[in-house]
Amino acid sequence: MTATLPTAGIWKRFATLIYEAILLAAVLFLADYLFIALSHNRLPKWLLQLYLLGVMGAYFSWFWMHGQSLAMKTWHIHVVKTNGDKLDLITALKRFAFSWLIGISQLWAFVDKDQQFLHDRLAGTRLVIDVPRD
Repeated sequence: MTATLPTAGIWKRFATLIYEAILLAAVLFLADYLFIALSHNRLPKWLLQLYLLGVMGAYFSWFWMHGQSLAMKTWHIHVVKTNGDKLDLITALKRFAFSWLIGISQLWAFVDKDQQFLHDRLAGTRLVIDVPRD
């Protein structure tokens, strides 16, 4: 059923990205605070950066494996595999890794025949519009 759902519009996806950035800033602020408080700021900065990258990967992977992040829920969007299945951990991690093609991935949507972001195309995922449940 999900494979037949319409793809979310490009501007709706951009709005979701902006909202996602705000929510992610709060998550990273808390994670950064906990890291510094527990380490007494004695660990190298690269370890903090690696930790924050892991927090982001865990945040997005968990939400995507459950269909949507908080921002996606607000904008009534779901992420699915191109065949309509839910994302597994490997697919979610691929989508996260490919999303680091910042700028290129989003601009790709303007030239893609289906207006898909590059990271969705590479990971085999797509964003679809939620359908109201009966």
